[in-house]
Parts: sequence; C-alpha cells; structure tokens
Amino acid sequence: MDTLSAGPLGWLDPTTLIPAVGLIGILAIIFAETGLLVGFFFPGDSLLFLAGVAASEFVSKIPGLEDMERLSLWGLLVGAPLCAIAGAQLGHWLGAKYGRKMFERPNSRLFKREYVEKAEYYFAKFGPAKAVILARFIPIVRTFLNPVAGVLKMPARQFFVYNVVGAILWCDGIVLLGYVLAARLSNVPNIDKYILPAVAVIILLSVSPIFLEIFRGWRARRRGLATEAGDDAVRRHRA
Repeated sequence: MDTLSAGPLGWLDPTTLIPAVGLIGILAIIFAETGLLVGFFFPGDSLLFLAGVAASEFVSKIPGLEDMERLSLWGLLVGAPLCAIAGAQLGHWLGAKYGRKMFERPNSRLFKREYVEKAEYYFAKFGPAKAVILARFIPIVRTFLNPVAGVLKMPARQFFVYNVVGAILWCDGIVLLGYVLAARLSNVPNIDKYILPAVAVIILLSVSPIFLEIFRGWRARRRGLATEAGDDAVRRHRA
C-alpha cells in the first residue's frame, strides 16, 4: 500500500496525484496554487520534489509511482516555472483590478481572513521584491501574496521580474533536488525508505514558517496578557 496516501493527506498526497494527473496535471496544479485563491491547499513543494523523483530512472522504486512512466525532466523544468509565473501574474492582475473586495468574504472551511493578513505581513516585513520571491517557498502565502501585491499597487513590471526569479528558484530548485537525490541514492537498497521521509521533511520545512508565526503570535498574546495583569495589579495597589 502507498505509504503516504494511507495517511490523512488522502487524494492530495503527491504519490497519489502524480500518477493520476501526469505532467499536464502537475503543471495545472502549480498554476492553480499560485493563481487561484482556491488552490492554496495543493501540496506544491512536495509535489515538485516527487515530480523530480518521477522524472528519474528510479521512479519504479518508489511505492505509488512504480507503475507510471517517467515524467519529462525538461517538461518540468520549463513548464513548472512558466505555469507558476502565469498563475502569479493572474493573481496580481486580479488584485489590481478588483482590490480588497476580492477578500471581503466570511471565513469558511477553505477561506480564512488570516491567510490574507499573513500575506500582507510578509509584504510589509520584507518589502515587495523579497516578499514575492520568498513567498514562493511558504504554503498559502504564495497563493495570497500575489493578489495582495496587486491590491497594494506593486507595479506590474516590478512584480513580473521578481515573479520570474521566484518561480524559477522554487520550481526548478525543488524539482532538481528530487531528481538529483534520486540519482545519488540509485545504488541504495530500498530507496523509498529515503525518498518518502525526504518528502515528509520538505512538507515540515515548508509549513514551519507558518507554525513559527503562530507561536510568535501566541507568545505575544501571552506577554500582552501578562502586561495587562501587571498593570491591573499596580492600579489596584495604588487605589
């Protein structure tokens, strides 16, 4: 049984997605994750990494991928960045055209206002250029930062330049990481024992910034409550 697809990810598990959708489907997912607000839940990082593995001659050794044909490495290296660029440009255009009313919807199981606020936070913290590049490596933020950049009137030409840089670094970097790692482990028995944990590590690393920010927010709230309690104690003592 597929090691990963047995877990809670279900059909969003890349070892399930890749054989089911193939190269064209992978490229469509990359476009959706970066260009459509409803695409933020797709597993972009682990999908690209395992796609790189699936482009190597060792794909037959990976549980869940053993029956599929090798993906085209050049198709991934060229197609994935192009789709990521096109998706982000669409997001920026939508944000510039429709403004904040794009985000004026109640929280639901899919949409949370905090997603937009997180994208705005990174935009303000790192500045437009760095934010567009770094957001590629942060799930959810890479979906919402593009329309946020449009809403905040980041010039289209400037956005395009950093969009291209970020897309190439993200897509080709992670695809090549999977491809090269598979090649390096070619003579290792049970290669899946190394590849699948690597996918898990990538997932953890990609979501770690989100958990870090959650922890920082929790700690800040704790400090705020402690400060308020101290101020109340002082006021009671003076009274």
